[in-house]
Amino acid sequence: MSPPPRCPDANHAPRAGSTNRTRPQIKAVLARSAFLVLHGSLDLAVDDETIKRNPAKARVVKVPASKGGKVLAWGDDVVLRIVEGHASQYRPIAAVGAACRLRQGELFGLAEGDIDFDAMVIHVRRQVKRLGREFVFALPKNDTERTVPMSDGTALILKDHIEAVGPRPHTLPWERVDGGPHTVKLLFRWTDDKHIRSRTYDELVWKPALFHAGVIRQPTRDASGRKHFPSSRENGMHALRHYPHMLPSSHERARKSVDNRLVAIFSLRSHGAATEQAAVRSPSTSGEPDGGLPVREPGISL
Repeated sequence: MSPPPRCPDANHAPRAGSTNRTRPQIKAVLARSAFLVLHGSLDLAVDDETIKRNPAKARVVKVPASKGGKVLAWGDDVVLRIVEGHASQYRPIAAVGAACRLRQGELFGLAEGDIDFDAMVIHVRRQVKRLGREFVFALPKNDTERTVPMSDGTALILKDHIEAVGPRPHTLPWERVDGGPHTVKLLFRWTDDKHIRSRTYDELVWKPALFHAGVIRQPTRDASGRKHFPSSRENGMHALRHYPHMLPSSHERARKSVDNRLVAIFSLRSHGAATEQAAVRSPSTSGEPDGGLPVREPGISL
């Protein structure tokens, strides 16, 4: 005969109302985690050619929403310091991310042909995506291309960058490791002349820029002397997408709003020279040389 159930200790019983407060959040986290595991498993099945498409990517599938805490958007001064903290050749990445709300992989996959200076828009057509140990070009999140407005300041930064680096063709498989070759003239490359890898960028560029802006604490060093910056999901590069979240919905008003808010960012130097028109706009422009922070340990392969 089984013993009777034990009565819970009153000292460990949940306080009144605490279960109601926490259970919805726990359920949301579990539901989202389960969906991500299923989504990843189906992606592997697609890679193994067991199924043709991932049904979890279908438009009718509703992705469980994350019920985390409130999102705190950075202010103009913090975003300025983050962009300023980038090495000069990578400043356009953070500037365009803040101005146009592009995701990290979309920025790394941005090509010269995606920039329409006549219509003043950016066509978001692909992302650099990691599959296992390999990288591919793939459609943006939710398999959906989109077009975003480009402000005058953003256009000037990109024109200056394109003139400085001269984008060249780069090829990766499309959507799958064994997919067909997809070639575009990438705007941004790493020091090894290949596409930028997210982990490398995060450790050697993004986190040092966050430290420069005062967002995260000073890094520690391990026994070999290598720096380790504190990590938190809230301070990932996706946080830049919350910055212009309240911009006007119309393209023209959004462009003007971006230029008004990011005037100091658009005056920062890239590749050792400021864009003349952008520099004139900003009262904070300095005549002193500003090469940005150096990228250290570029030999890391991730």
